[in-house]
Amino acid sequence: MNTAAAPLAGADRKVDRLLAHYGESHRHPTNEAIHMIAIPAIMLSLVGLLFAIHPWVAYAFVGASLVYYATLRSPAFLATMALGTLAVLALVHAMGGLVLPLSAAIFVVAWIFQFIGHRIEGRKPSFFEDIQYLWVGPLFVLSRVFERFGLRW
Repeated sequence: MNTAAAPLAGADRKVDRLLAHYGESHRHPTNEAIHMIAIPAIMLSLVGLLFAIHPWVAYAFVGASLVYYATLRSPAFLATMALGTLAVLALVHAMGGLVLPLSAAIFVVAWIFQFIGHRIEGRKPSFFEDIQYLWVGPLFVLSRVFERFGLRW
């Protein structure tokens, strides 16, 4: 990990432990590259699928997700996820009447690529051992973006 972007020395936050564990099964460059695209796509498609059920189902899901992110003691991640959530909701609204078929197609394709990435990696997805890693995945993507720009989380 780039030390300039790492969390403060000695920090023992849950988010840092979760990201370290998640990173153990995402070391292969191809798998990581796939995740950088597929995780945001899955986020978009999942919110879209929930929105197709009923908009308030999607709003409740993203609200609960933001509450989870708030418990991880990273204001930078929380703020970025809140902005990302607004962008995802805007894209879902822009899909209009095509939200269900578009979201379903994106969901299936993105998950296929995720499993291809893990096949290349030779390790199973982290969420198979703990469901909360489905919420850690987006933070993994953010952590890589933050590292690239030398930002702390």
